[in-house]
Amino acid sequence: MNGRWHPPDELVARYAQGRLDPVQVMSVEAHIAGCPSCRTAVPCDRGWLAASWAGIEDVVDRPRPSFPARVLARMGVPEHLAAFLAAAPGLTRGWLVAVSLTLGFAVAAAHLVARDPAPAFHALLPFLVIAPVLPVAGIALAYGRHADPLYELQAATPLGGSRGLLLRAIAVLGAAIGVAGVATPFLPGTPGLAAAWLLPAFALTAAALALSTRFPPPESAAVLGAAWPVSVTVLGGLIGDRLVFFSAAAQILYGAAALLLILVVYLRRARLDPGEPRWNPL
Repeated sequence: MNGRWHPPDELVARYAQGRLDPVQVMSVEAHIAGCPSCRTAVPCDRGWLAASWAGIEDVVDRPRPSFPARVLARMGVPEHLAAFLAAAPGLTRGWLVAVSLTLGFAVAAAHLVARDPAPAFHALLPFLVIAPVLPVAGIALAYGRHADPLYELQAATPLGGSRGLLLRAIAVLGAAIGVAGVATPFLPGTPGLAAAWLLPAFALTAAALALSTRFPPPESAAVLGAAWPVSVTVLGGLIGDRLVFFSAAAQILYGAAALLLILVVYLRRARLDPGEPRWNPL
């Protein structure tokens, strides 16, 4: 056969039966990949081959989108963006379950406290403190080497860098606010007071993104996530009125701050690279 070495028929038969060790398999496959005559000599059950491919093509060629990706696609999000957003740790089932349980405990605690003769605000305080921090926690998990095993590949695509972080941050913010919004009607007290977490959540999220133009998102989120409850509980206690953080005047300040911080993020968007730390204290 043109003076070339070809595997003996007995070796080919054992290869087809799956009775060769890995080294021999690699040797035979390396040969038949470039030898049409030996390739045709390998027996192949075409029915088995078709059934085998049908069993794996849905995983390899057309993977089934995850539940968040299917929901986003039904909402009109393009398929490639839906897959990208659904891969964010802040949109995984575990994170959403954790957010739901956290808010559920806050609602339950509010009802327990509401049985006492304390003002309604004190019953809502745990929920009002926790709810604005949840989107910030999701921002910390949105994008970057610490969160995405494919970060290096995605960084070179149009979805890399600032656009990727902003898209996932918006998705996480929407998911967290959606879950908190569902929990709000179950809180005791007036609806207006129960929804007083909304503008602080927007302001804290915008602040996390603005800080992320200078520091990595996890550090930015950690600082804000700690500063908010300390401000409400400690500073509010020193002032003697924790309600001041949720008053009408405070809500106006949160809204104005959110708009200003969004402008800062837009102007500094080129520095929004979540994969590279930019802070060097030295």
